[in-house]
Amino acid sequence: MLNIAVIGATGAVGRECLALLDGGTLPVKRVTPVASARSAGRDLRAELGLARDAGPVVTLDGLDTDGLDVAVLSAGAEIGRREGRRLAAAGALVVDNSSAFRMEPDVPLVVPQVNPDALAARPPGGIVANPNCSAIQLVRALHPLHTAAGLESVVLTTYQAASGGGLRGLGELARDSRRALDDPTAAPEPGGPPGRFGQPLAFDLVPGIGLPDGSGFTHEERKLAREPRKILGLPDLRLTATAVRVPVFHCHSEAVHVRLREPVTTALVEDALAAAPGIRLYRDGYPTPRTVFATPRDRALVHVGRVRVEPDDPHAVWLWVVADNLRVGAALNALQIVETAVEAGWLR
Repeated sequence: MLNIAVIGATGAVGRECLALLDGGTLPVKRVTPVASARSAGRDLRAELGLARDAGPVVTLDGLDTDGLDVAVLSAGAEIGRREGRRLAAAGALVVDNSSAFRMEPDVPLVVPQVNPDALAARPPGGIVANPNCSAIQLVRALHPLHTAAGLESVVLTTYQAASGGGLRGLGELARDSRRALDDPTAAPEPGGPPGRFGQPLAFDLVPGIGLPDGSGFTHEERKLAREPRKILGLPDLRLTATAVRVPVFHCHSEAVHVRLREPVTTALVEDALAAAPGIRLYRDGYPTPRTVFATPRDRALVHVGRVRVEPDDPHAVWLWVVADNLRVGAALNALQIVETAVEAGWLR
């Protein structure tokens, strides 16, 4: 039975982790919610309607690491870098949800449906990185295509929901949407703090997520180019991305153009996707963020529709991919990493 600490428990991803642990299949003895000092003592069981007694929120300084088996870190890269190796040295398997360790050569970057072999043995440093939320749903859709016909290149555009900005991002979108509906001509409030997305998101698009580098690509777009190569074991895969923030509360969407080494038909691509675990294929119609977020079952799947093989180029395929970024793209993948370690036999 596992003792698990959820660090960043009061945030959007931490709450999802607690909810999944509450009704999941992991052999859990104790769950400890960890957050900042201002949240210490909060009863998240009552707040979230959990069946499991997780106890009051404690701080990192107050976390008892004696006998701690797993630490799920969802508190940002700064805390991940500061605390990840310390918790691993204390004996816990650390699953970090930030960008802190993803490209470290000694740290596996894992999507269990794609590269479970990365967890055949305990990582030497005791840390496993949870990939970027958009990268997780992307590689889960790409992996069956690579198995069937070999990936050559990918052109990606993401349409990322406000929940990618956490509870603050969700609150800003709700507030600014109400304000815009009350007065469509209203200008942004002057003198206020910078928004979570750099500018008000309501009824608008923000075609840049993260700070741009010297080439004009943003930090998010660089992550989306690097991480799939590591997860898929394809260091030379050509992949370029544009990341767009959209005024949607939940679920990231992606338009994906894939070029394959072997020619394919629409039927072959659809059959490969339909056979992949955890993917719901739409042979007719297409998924949308609202429909995907409607049920717990759909929130746990990657949804793929609008499969199109280009009529003049049987090596080229378009996909439309939608998934819940907080669940599939973060909390669920992190806990599936723990499940994979348990199944491998080295985490007991």
